[in-house]
Amino acid sequence: MLLVAVFFLAPLALIAVYSLGTTSIVTFVTHFGWTLSNYTSLRSSLYLGTIERSLLLSASATLACAVLAVPIAFFIVSQRGRTQVLLLLAVIVPFWTSFLIRIYAWTNILQNGGLLESALRHLGLLHGSLNVLYTPTAIAIGIVYGYLPLMVLPVYVALERLDPTVLEAAEDLGSHGWHFMWRIVVPLARPGLIAGALLVGIPATGEFVTPQILGGGKTLMLGNVIATQFLDIGNLSFGSALAMCLIAIVIVMLLVQPLLRRVRRT
Repeated sequence: MLLVAVFFLAPLALIAVYSLGTTSIVTFVTHFGWTLSNYTSLRSSLYLGTIERSLLLSASATLACAVLAVPIAFFIVSQRGRTQVLLLLAVIVPFWTSFLIRIYAWTNILQNGGLLESALRHLGLLHGSLNVLYTPTAIAIGIVYGYLPLMVLPVYVALERLDPTVLEAAEDLGSHGWHFMWRIVVPLARPGLIAGALLVGIPATGEFVTPQILGGGKTLMLGNVIATQFLDIGNLSFGSALAMCLIAIVIVMLLVQPLLRRVRRT
């Protein structure tokens, strides 16, 4: 409890106090007048658009991770012995490399004339320029790539505990292909999908590195705006209000899942 109070509650309380003050961008001195002006400024279309964009990119990336994670995790579960261990290592190994380096690598893949454009041209699927880098699409790709293992591993754990005879019975009764994945595997993987959605959706909402590199600073997310207020402008009060807004969004995301579970039970 002491560690939580010192390293979590105290900094959070400090941010909350700063969010109620005003900071002079000339002298960088914060005056604590207990005003709500910083929060009322969030109604600007600029910041509302940034929050909406952050939520949309986070939700899209989380959904894409879920769609990819279920077949990947199911394939890993279906393997045995050394093959399964090697596949799990293939999922985990990217975490051994700096996240910053991995995201920078995607600039070479997505840029015009890069690996992806060359591959699409070779397959005859692209005739003009790719023009993906420094767009919201590039940011979404980077978020999916960066957080996909955090979705695969919980889904794998959920499916790994299943009795194989359940899946065999479903196949014997004529469930195959996409019907088998949607009606049998996905419901059984639901606990892992819920855990993975929290592990992916929450950090993706406050993502800073990916939009800065793959978005080129053109497509702002809430994390970028907060960093700009603190590091570039020096407006600690408004930056704290933005941070409190992000914390509120995260809390809502954490509370939605138990509420939905309670609604289903009733």
